[in-house]
Amino acid sequence: MSEQFGEPTNGLEWFGQELEAALAHKGASQRELADFTGYKEPYVSKVKNGKAMPSTFFAEACDRFFNTSGTFARLLRKISQRGHPEWFVPYVNLEKEATKVEDYSNAFIMGMLQTPAYAEATFRSTHPRETDDQIKTRVEARMRRHEVMARDEPPLLWVILHESVLHTVVGSRTVMQGQMEHLVAEATTPHVTLQVLPFKAGAPASSLPFILLTQKDGATVLYSETREAGHVSDSLTAVGKAQATYERLRASAMSPEDSLALIRQTAEDYTT
Repeated sequence: MSEQFGEPTNGLEWFGQELEAALAHKGASQRELADFTGYKEPYVSKVKNGKAMPSTFFAEACDRFFNTSGTFARLLRKISQRGHPEWFVPYVNLEKEATKVEDYSNAFIMGMLQTPAYAEATFRSTHPRETDDQIKTRVEARMRRHEVMARDEPPLLWVILHESVLHTVVGSRTVMQGQMEHLVAEATTPHVTLQVLPFKAGAPASSLPFILLTQKDGATVLYSETREAGHVSDSLTAVGKAQATYERLRASAMSPEDSLALIRQTAEDYTT
């Protein structure tokens, strides 16, 4: 496992090492920790061995078990930001607290809905000189973004995908089949709505992807990217224009039912 600035680049292994050390120091077993936290012992074992992402509840329970005054909760927050470019962290923090996320994607499927295989393929393409450990760290960070959908009150996630995204083979046809099936599964939940903007709709209202995030106080911010950085704007003018653009995209897109039918058909097409 490589290290950077004295810390393990693999966040899951880092958390697992600290957990193992705490168990040894306390003289406690995995079973005792599992009983205390309410998790099953195999889950604790996977976390300790760096094979599973600990939940916020588990990290907080570990602090109570080891009497570590928030150490594990802080460590989890720290590794949750690893793998993200520094300029992307503000967006991730906003995403965690959002009550509504409206995404328009015309190149790749948004990170929150990507499978590990799809995410890995995108990173290997955009970061061809990185090591396997570095790519793994990026993938782990992207997968953690989906945790927001496991909240007691997850945000409403509305995603408009340009049809070209469905037909761009990322990784392989097998990767794409799995990704399409994953989209269908996500869209069957009451918190996720998918629409496809079809080729026949003509020129889209936006040539660039963007995301609108609505916070608990009702305020909405706009997130967009350039090649080297991400930008969060709360300008009423910028947000208002983006909202109007999103409504035009939504009006031109296929219905959610027809969109799911197309995604299902695309998944089948990738098997042949």
